[in-house]
Formats: sequence, C-alpha cells, structure tokens
Amino acid sequence: MTALHSIISLLLTGLYLLVVAYLIKGWAALKRPATGNAPLNTKVTVLIAARNEAARIRYTIDDIIGQDYPKHLTEIIIVDDHSTDDTAAIIRSYATHGVKLLQLNEDKPLNSYKKKAIAEAIALSTGELMVCTDADCRMGSQWLSSIVGYYETQQAVMISSPVTYFEEVSLFERLQTLEFSYLIGIGAAFIGNGRASTCNGANFAYRKDVFYEVGGFKGIDDLASGDDELLLQKVAEVYPEKIGFFKSREAIVFTHAKHTLQEFLQQRRRWASKSTRYKDKKVVALAVCIWLFNLSLLVNAGLGFYNIFYLKLFLVQFLLKYVIEVGFLLPITAFFKRSNLVGLLVILIPIHIVYFVYVGLIGNTRKYAWKGRIVR
Repeated sequence: MTALHSIISLLLTGLYLLVVAYLIKGWAALKRPATGNAPLNTKVTVLIAARNEAARIRYTIDDIIGQDYPKHLTEIIIVDDHSTDDTAAIIRSYATHGVKLLQLNEDKPLNSYKKKAIAEAIALSTGELMVCTDADCRMGSQWLSSIVGYYETQQAVMISSPVTYFEEVSLFERLQTLEFSYLIGIGAAFIGNGRASTCNGANFAYRKDVFYEVGGFKGIDDLASGDDELLLQKVAEVYPEKIGFFKSREAIVFTHAKHTLQEFLQQRRRWASKSTRYKDKKVVALAVCIWLFNLSLLVNAGLGFYNIFYLKLFLVQFLLKYVIEVGFLLPITAFFKRSNLVGLLVILIPIHIVYFVYVGLIGNTRKYAWKGRIVR
C-alpha cells in the first residue's frame, strides 16, 4: 500500500512539474510586439459595471478620462448595478467629461447582474473595440492607447492584458499579490501556448461584432461569474489564433488585494465556480490533477506525523514544487517589477496547499456572497 501511495504521489508531482514547465514555456513565448507609430483610429468603448463603489470609483474614472488616447475615439459607459451608496451620483458628476451612466432597473432577480450590465452597455455602445475594466482599478495614461496599438497591429479579436495588486499594507495582501501573479501568469502562458482558457475581466478587450457573433453571454448567463473566462472560451472556439495576451507594462491595470480572509475566500470560491463550465475539458482535467497533487501534499504532510516515510515524501514534493514555481514566478514578478515577492513563496506554498484543496471542494457546491448578494 505504501509503495502504491508513493507511486501515485510521485506521478502527480511529475505531472505538476510538466504543467508548470509548459506554463514557463508559454510565458516565455509571449513577446511584446512592436505596435508602430502610425496614428490610431479605432473607436473604443470603455465598459465598467459598478455596484457600491463610491469609495474608489472617482480614481478609476479620473484615470480613464486622463488617457492619452484621442477623446473623439473614446466612449465611456459605466453601468450602475443597483448601488445603495453614491456610486450613481459620482458617475453622473462626470457627464461633462463624456462619461455615460446606465442604470440597471431589473424588477426580477437575476443570478448574473454583471453580465446583464455589460450586455446592456455593449448594446448602447458605438465603439468597435470594447475595453472592460472594474470600478476599483487604476491605470497609467498609456493604458488605452497601448491596447489599441496592439489591437491594430496584431489583428486580435480578443485581448487579455496584465492585472496586478498594489498598495499592499500587510503580509496577507503581499501573499495575495504573489499568488495573483501566478494566476495571471497561467492565463498569459496558456495564450502564449496557443490555448486560451483563462483571463481577468479587469483588463479585457474584444471586438463588439465578435461578442455578438458568439452569442454574447448566452449559455453562460446562469452563473454570476464568468463574464471574462467563459466568454474567452466561447471566442476561442471560433478564433483560436486571434486571441492575444498583451505583455506590456503600459497596459497593466492595478487593483487591490482583499483585506480579510473571508473576502478572499469568497472571491476564490466565485472564481472556482466557473471551472466546471470550461469548454476545454483537457484544461478541466489538468485542474483536477493539480487539485489531486495538492491533496496528496496535504495527505502526506498529515501522515508524516505518524510515519517519517510520508514526511520525507512530502518534503520531496514540496521542494520540487518550490523550485519549479520559483522558475515560473521569477520572470512574471520581474515583469511587474515585484521580484522581491518571490521570497514569500516558502510561506505561501503551505497556505496555498490548504486553501486550494478547500476552495476546490466548495467552489462548485455552495452559493457565495458577491457585492451584497447571495449567488451561485
């Protein structure tokens, strides 16, 4: 029994090493393309769905209206999703800057208010390229022009761009930044390997006509989350070679880590809830194998208290996981100019093993809280 257990543990470890090596290859394959110096001429619609974001939405709007992209080619639509604070009033105060406010007025409960908000905004939009972000994000003045430059030179129909956390005030938040860099790196690496599967809706662009061509959110609108990854996967079925990750520092969007463990776990449960709906079942199978690998680490660590053999097995797995993840994270954190965070990996890994197994168990089995609502 011990031999079989060891073989399974080492096979799962080997598979994990191969997956991360594949990700390292995908990240390295992403080169920043020359976007040229030709005048940009794409009409862009910036879309934001906001709910109870009065505390920070001014910063986001200021950053967007401060973009160096031509104003006559920029449309800004912000949808207020039944906010109970001053979000709508703040958005309305920017009307003289061309910011359009759309207020949802649904009389029947929905499970995916955000998808409804985005779809309503797209229906009103006049732009060719939809650029989505969130109401608590910050970006540099070249954010929009750099993305449009990539769009015009690469002819991509959908563009995922980098997102990172900033302004951390605690070790917990810095650990989240490191883990989030890993997640952003996974999405980028899959695109780099020509197999788009994940992205982040805080920095996501796509052609309006392609959104309608794939049926918009139809078929995925029963889930509260998934306005980014599940839409990307629909587009990837039709345009597998036309999805890009824009590996440019000018295109980075900045947001904040969660302040409490409860907020963090709710967010991760929301993200995990999308996994069973992934169209690429090979990616789902890989995710299951990675979950089993982390479960084997947890089991071996527990058994190590009773038998030193299992402790040694756990330490081998841990060391191999640590080495390969350092190799993956170093170039990603260097891109974000946060290489110092890799030193926290030895702390993050044990925590990540436990939470990854936990979230994998409950992410698809229970409802969760999001923006003051209980959804699934």
